[in-house]
Amino acid sequence: MRSIWNGAISFGLFSIPVKLMNATESHAVSFRQIHTEDGGRIRYRKVCELEDREVSQAEIGKAYEDADGSMIPITDEDLSHLPIPTARTIEIVAFVPRERIDPLQMGTAYYLAASGAPAAKPYTLLREALGRSDRVAIAKFALRGRERLGMLRVSGDAIVMHGLLWPDEVRTPEGVAPDAGVTVREQELDLADALMDTLGEIDLDDLHDEYREALEEVIAAKAAGEAPPEAPGPAEPGKVLDLMAALESSVRAARESRGGEGTGTAEVRTLERRERPARRTPKETGGKKSTSTAAGKTAAGKTQARKSTSAARKSTAETDEKTAKSAKTAHAAHTAKTAKSAKTTKTAQTAKTAKTAQKTPDRSTARKTAAKATAGSTAGKGAAKKTASSRRRGA
Repeated sequence: MRSIWNGAISFGLFSIPVKLMNATESHAVSFRQIHTEDGGRIRYRKVCELEDREVSQAEIGKAYEDADGSMIPITDEDLSHLPIPTARTIEIVAFVPRERIDPLQMGTAYYLAASGAPAAKPYTLLREALGRSDRVAIAKFALRGRERLGMLRVSGDAIVMHGLLWPDEVRTPEGVAPDAGVTVREQELDLADALMDTLGEIDLDDLHDEYREALEEVIAAKAAGEAPPEAPGPAEPGKVLDLMAALESSVRAARESRGGEGTGTAEVRTLERRERPARRTPKETGGKKSTSTAAGKTAAGKTQARKSTSAARKSTAETDEKTAKSAKTAHAAHTAKTAKSAKTTKTAQTAKTAKTAQKTPDRSTARKTAAKATAGSTAGKGAAKKTASSRRRGA
């Protein structure tokens, strides 16, 4: 690569001789101006206004136009004696984090190459220091007649310098953003995130200038005397009426364009839409036919209502009958259980009385005890019958 500037990097007490080379190049197709009638070239000739003749490049110099229109000549020797240290030096003034540099300030990129063997050691030292610190160097340098601001960073094994605009050369974005009052919903943000995840990342090396390739095809066809290829007409953009629907369609289109495979696990959450009830269109009523039809519908409605009432009554009667049967069965089971319990109590009391009689030698005492037991058993049986009777009446 050809160097466009020779100088040195001033890094503290170090001075690193370097060469400045363009790091980028343009592949754009350039055109010439021609006369459309005969195809002749249109050229711009540099003519001296005082002598009215064309002059060569060697006769052309620089001058500053004053406010009154007079020209003040400035020679290369005048520029070389500017009272600034950056005339032939890239002076590093600070080291700052990368985040401090606004991409809006970044301009043309240059490679800085070590000039000669003595510059290899300090050049490598600065490169390694920049790479390890994860910071960039801010520098001043003079190029093409004016002092510029630059940023030095590491790219591979080389040091790259980006020309920076001065802070006062960057315009403020006044009136660029939309007016306040626009609200973005969370569902819309979720779909936007899903769209970004679906598109994912891409290798920048796979991108190329399709416009330049198409232009070269047109030029080749014209040179061969063939008709240039016709491009398909642009699709008419549809009106975006629903932002959510547009986002959902974009996500689906992105997935289809990538073969149904997304680079991330994007989840699309759609909004719940309430279905509106269908509107009923009332039929027009008029004439005897409409009246008879309405009367027939009314009679049919009454008949249907009577059938529904009769069915409801029948169902209620069946339910009451089943309830009564269930209550009767439950009552009979309870009565049998009560009688069995009373019988068991009587048997236990009789056995206890007999045992007491065997232990007691006095027959009269035994008789009295047996009589009491019998009376108690009778009372218990009567209480059981009374309880059963009361339950029947309650049922």
